[in-house]
Amino acid sequence: MTDNPTEAWLHHGDEDPREAKFFWTGGPVQVATDTWFTSLGSGVTAFATDDGLVLVDSGTRLFSPQLAERLRTRTTRSVHTAIYTHGHIDHAYGLPAFLTEGQPTPRIIGQARMAERFARYDATPRHNTAINSRQFGGQVDDPTFGGTELRFGTPDLPPNQYYQDELDLTVGGVHFELRACRGETDDHTWVFCPERGVLCTGDLIIWGVPNAGNPQKAQRYPWDWARGLRVMAATGARSLCPGHGGPIVDDPVLVRRVLVETADLLDRIVERTLAVLEDGSPPHVDIVRRVELPHSDSPWLQPVYDEAEFIVRNVIRYYGGWWSGRPSELKPAPRATLATEIADLAGGARALLAPARELAARDLALACHLADYALEAEPSDSSIAEGVAGLYDTRADAEPGLMATNLYRSAASYARAGRPFA
Repeated sequence: MTDNPTEAWLHHGDEDPREAKFFWTGGPVQVATDTWFTSLGSGVTAFATDDGLVLVDSGTRLFSPQLAERLRTRTTRSVHTAIYTHGHIDHAYGLPAFLTEGQPTPRIIGQARMAERFARYDATPRHNTAINSRQFGGQVDDPTFGGTELRFGTPDLPPNQYYQDELDLTVGGVHFELRACRGETDDHTWVFCPERGVLCTGDLIIWGVPNAGNPQKAQRYPWDWARGLRVMAATGARSLCPGHGGPIVDDPVLVRRVLVETADLLDRIVERTLAVLEDGSPPHVDIVRRVELPHSDSPWLQPVYDEAEFIVRNVIRYYGGWWSGRPSELKPAPRATLATEIADLAGGARALLAPARELAARDLALACHLADYALEAEPSDSSIAEGVAGLYDTRADAEPGLMATNLYRSAASYARAGRPFA
């Protein structure tokens, strides 16, 4: 055991420091004078001031009561100001649990595009429930996480003050610098408290490969993300409170290293993707295969959630549009029609699944292509459904990142229900 708290949290009683960080659950940890960080699913930072608390993020509806209970072991002050680093369900929806009885609604601050995000959620609640259920390994028909319904829309306490690019605040004599930074979202904010040397990054740091390539979600911005991380590094912050994972406490060298290394990784992915895109704009899948994906040995840059290949695809989407580049996929035939035709050529859907099983040992990705066609051709055949589910279970077991793992788990669940994933 080390005497350095940062080193202890890197391992946190677990042999794998990657999991120990991204899935870190604990606190409240004092990260500076009158400042605490706690995390359960996502992180919350509280700054005590003479006028009350400044709260950065608020967790989910599901976990916020436990986060608030932890925080109240350190301070009973009411919430004066709440800052949402972005509008995701695990950061901007749990504020009511932190309010003291009878207190007025606090000032709630968000970047200006957050209002547009909530409007999108209000317009597409079933879509967002479906994709998030899949992202955590479930089905559209079972839209729950931990037995709690995944509800999307405007939070109960949305921002009542928006800013555009930057905002400086003073609360109870303590200064806060808020800066907009497109990254995982277009409405992201990072917060720096210079007197206490504390940097709150939101999901711009998550103790894993940045979530800049989520396959189901809106456009991400790794080039702006990298630029923002370098600005954060220049603050000289001593402590870092991330969107996910444990804090870095009073270790400015490590804070800077984490920020700069993450920026370097993102810049390399963008530069290499654009270089291949510029080489004749080949079909998207060929671009992905030609990009040399960067790797890092640092525990804060492991593919525990998102991964570099997905980030490449997100860069392509921004610069290259939605079309894959394959002529047949510009205006494609219905998937079920194509699958039926391919199955007929193979001698039936079961005949198509047989070589998929044989392929699995040497080329699981290719095997899954054949399995998809078999299921789409005969979704009611239970033997096909179970065979396809087994292949996706195997693929999920081989994935290092939570996102790909859960999407493959969800695909297996859909298959067992006799339903193609789409």
